[in-house]
Amino acid sequence: MWSKSHTVVTTAIRKEQIWNLFADVNNWTQWDKSIEMAQLDGPFQQGNHFLFQPKGGPKMKIAIHETVPYQRFVDCTNFPLAKMYGIHTFKETANGLELTTTMQVSGPLGFLWRKIVAEKIVAALPQDMQIQIEAAAKL
Repeated sequence: MWSKSHTVVTTAIRKEQIWNLFADVNNWTQWDKSIEMAQLDGPFQQGNHFLFQPKGGPKMKIAIHETVPYQRFVDCTNFPLAKMYGIHTFKETANGLELTTTMQVSGPLGFLWRKIVAEKIVAALPQDMQIQIEAAAKL
């Protein structure tokens, strides 16, 4: 399994703000300009799924694999012979709110999907997480 993480510590937002930003899947396009479409029918909870389309990419069905409100959520994208997990954690520390995003890819064709998708996501995490903080601060 391949795994890469990026962590940011901030005092600009609270865990409730970042949780609410992510839980409002239908409005992701308002703050993430790399997304063409994100649509969730029903609650942001384990067992549900949302439709997602990056700009210039195909529509995908992404499962909400785990949710612990205000602390963590995990999403899972199924690719042919591979799975990609996005693990998002929010932890209060003495220095501020610690936000960590970890991308994991596993499966027989994991190496391929890592190159095609996951490495690009990881490369963009520093900038993307700053955008998320700025958007959450407005909530």
